[in-house]
Amino acid sequence: MQKTRMGISVGLLGAMLFFAALFGGYVAAILLAGYVLLFEENAWLKKSAVKSVALLVCFSILTALLGLIPSLIGFIDSICYVFGGGFSISIISKILNVITSALSIIRTVLFLLLGFKALNQSSINVPVVDDLINKYMAE
Repeated sequence: MQKTRMGISVGLLGAMLFFAALFGGYVAAILLAGYVLLFEENAWLKKSAVKSVALLVCFSILTALLGLIPSLIGFIDSICYVFGGGFSISIISKILNVITSALSIIRTVLFLLLGFKALNQSSINVPVVDDLINKYMAE
């Protein structure tokens, strides 16, 4: 079993990357990924570090974009109110809450699966993220 410079296995550090992204947020994920990218030599581990941070950013962007939709509807309602009308779609906020909850569940399940798969130095293919990582990271 291959060891890292810290003395733990590569798979365990890979799992720590995904669990840090899930439970620790940005600070823990970026610090751990930064350590891996600067000091470790294992290519799989470096790709896992980038993948964990990239997925964390992707889920944050999706959640933020979903959060903009109610603000946009409120803005349209304000403009309509100026001209004597009204615009409100209450079902949209309920649908967005369901989508946001589903996105949170998907994020949690994906990071848990990736963390447990990383223990064996394997991974789950996330097509867009993996394609970008393979394209821009040198072997």
